[in-house]
Amino acid sequence: MRVAFYAPLKPPDSPIPSGDRKMARQLIACLRSKGYDVKLISHLKSREPHGLRHKQIIIKNRSERIVERLSNRFLEVDGWRPDVWFTYHMFYKAPDWLGPSISKALKIPYVIAEASHAPKRNKGNWSFNQEQVVLALKHADLIIGLNSNDECCVKQVISSNCTYEFIKPFVGPNAPPSCGNNRAFFREEILKELLIPRNEVLLLAVGMMREGAKFESYKMLGKALARLKTHKNWKLIVAGDGRLRKEIEKIFGNETRFVGALKEDQLFKYYCSSDIFVWPAIQEAYGMALLEAQWLGLPAVVGNYGGVSDILNDQITGFLTQPDDLPDFRSKLTTLIEGVDYREKMRAAATKITRTEHSFEIAAKRIDRLIKSCLSHYRVRA
Repeated sequence: MRVAFYAPLKPPDSPIPSGDRKMARQLIACLRSKGYDVKLISHLKSREPHGLRHKQIIIKNRSERIVERLSNRFLEVDGWRPDVWFTYHMFYKAPDWLGPSISKALKIPYVIAEASHAPKRNKGNWSFNQEQVVLALKHADLIIGLNSNDECCVKQVISSNCTYEFIKPFVGPNAPPSCGNNRAFFREEILKELLIPRNEVLLLAVGMMREGAKFESYKMLGKALARLKTHKNWKLIVAGDGRLRKEIEKIFGNETRFVGALKEDQLFKYYCSSDIFVWPAIQEAYGMALLEAQWLGLPAVVGNYGGVSDILNDQITGFLTQPDDLPDFRSKLTTLIEGVDYREKMRAAATKITRTEHSFEIAAKRIDRLIKSCLSHYRVRA
């Protein structure tokens, strides 16, 4: 089966680190693991972050030319023609201007993974983009939710012929089965490299260093650690890079080590070596770094935003803290720093739960079943 794949927010083949791009690549990998012929069909970025209507119109006009070109190409007798259109991550800042028109022209099912609908955007600076979001949702034949918070508002506008199914975020095909016997070796290696004494509790934060929610999370984390009261010695390791690195480095004190943006295999070593994953997660959709940390048994203290609770089981695999509640974040982090037995119980629980709820294989099977069912129902209706 041939699948035309499109990600209007961020093209998945970009080398720039991003949890959004990683999930797009994992969806493609899921499809290919089940034998689908998947092609990334366009690099058009529809994101307009400032609510400027004239720029939204420019993107729409550009997309119309792409729609015409792709539709004509797909309709050629001997050309590659998709059986399904699959759009990943569509919302009011980055609507899908391609999928609804092309799938209609080709008479094929239109599938969306991770769609959101914010009714408050029906008016104001985003209303132009929002109209396209609503149109796309009404046209969809299958919507795969990856954030449980999106479900209610999305279901308000989809048609009776559309299937909505939530799938918990999942790890990639290259995620290691476990830390195994490597945990002590990796930890010793990192302690030596970063000049950290052996008795320190290692905190790990992972996030790109850019404006907006990421920067706000770093600021909140810095404030939480600045007044942390515990009899245990600790060090914070920060993995990430970006335009605001210098500003972020100023937030933290001498207890912090910055290791930059890491490749996946290097990052896995830090997950295995650390004691607690820490991240305020301000405005986070769900957090791929959190998921990977939990997959490798790392307890976490994380802000309860978006779909974070779809990954972290509160008081079982870590602690969820109230949004913007600095004392709550600091208190729960202190509890985990001082509670070695607590951390070990959470480590075991995180390892077990992620394998039953967040594995690549489980996600691939469900997505395969959903697409085949969608195609079957579409053909019956046609």
